Amino acid sequence: MKSGELRLIATCPEETKEVLITELSQLGVSNIEPAYRAVHFSASEEQFYQAHLRLRTASRILRVIKEFPAKSPEMLYSQARRIDWPELFGVERTFLIEGVPGDRGGEFMRANDISKKVREGLQDSFQRRVGRLPKVDLKEPKVIIVAFVAGGRCVLSFDTSGKALHKRGYRQEGHPAPIKETLAASILALVGYDGTQAFLDPMCGSGTIAIEAAMIALNKAPQIHRPKGQFQFEWLRSFNKDLWRQVQDEVRAERAEAPAHPIVASDISPAYVELAKRNALKARVEKHIQFATGKFQDLEAPADSGILVANLPYGERLAKSSRSDLEALYKEIGDTLKQRFPGWRAALLAAEESPYKSIGLKTTRRIPLMNGSIPCKLLIFDLYSGTKRKSAKA
Repeated sequence: MKSGELRLIATCPEETKEVLITELSQLGVSNIEPAYRAVHFSASEEQFYQAHLRLRTASRILRVIKEFPAKSPEMLYSQARRIDWPELFGVERTFLIEGVPGDRGGEFMRANDISKKVREGLQDSFQRRVGRLPKVDLKEPKVIIVAFVAGGRCVLSFDTSGKALHKRGYRQEGHPAPIKETLAASILALVGYDGTQAFLDPMCGSGTIAIEAAMIALNKAPQIHRPKGQFQFEWLRSFNKDLWRQVQDEVRAERAEAPAHPIVASDISPAYVELAKRNALKARVEKHIQFATGKFQDLEAPADSGILVANLPYGERLAKSSRSDLEALYKEIGDTLKQRFPGWRAALLAAEESPYKSIGLKTTRRIPLMNGSIPCKLLIFDLYSGTKRKSAKA
């Protein structure tokens, strides 16, 4: 690691880790190393700030404080108390310790044991150095410290992202099965959408996928509108206010005036289309998305070629429909793709338990994903003129 670089960890679902690695490579960071549900990397201070604004698929960003042996609670406490915590954040900041055990079994420390010992070591450090203790806040702490213990070692980190990075701030309540913003961005990356193609979401729901597509097409950073003070690196002593403002200005300046190709969001439900419009307005991309109300089966392709992404009905909605109804719907979807979207690439997110084989088209690729707790498959189809219906293989 180069002098002055920060050691960082970006977390994500295991199945989208390769997408995050690609994002980090494009950001120009160094020492990229995949781990379970995470990617370790090194970055300059400027890249550190850029990562918080630009990364579309990361869940959290952690800044490593120290790594050390921790084979027992006593050793964990001893190592934690040696850290000059008042040098890292002020005594006036509230804090929370999040203990994360990486080993299972009765002989290993549990989450509460880990957080307790780190907290005691931190408080000891403050007491000896400044004679006062910062307050613990379990609801809205200014500083979150993550203590991951596995294999007899502890990695102590600051959670510098604060709110999870999928919380872009634009999504409102009103849809029974919203997709996380980070998952939507991951799907767009997996299907190859980069803003140089026309885009259509024919089952847009609350609009998340289309909004994420618009931000990609505009080269708009997903967290550029996060309010002041909501990134938790802003509460650390190392916070460089001038550099942070400079990075924000540079990122804003890179935003395009308009997408190069149309972005269309449609849904059979007028209420969902209105919700999608409100969300797009809050995300400040509403004028760049064409909204429509209607059935997927009645849509016409908005261009000769492009990318179509849809989150198919499943989960709670699946329970409200009979199997035969869904099979009929999926068959109609396949027919619509074949007949009306030659030259397009389509990506359909379907639950593993859904009758997705009824789509009847040969997939180019199938990618396992989790939508919350629901195991899914992302089915990618490259559609050509004269595509013949073929039975999909398991």
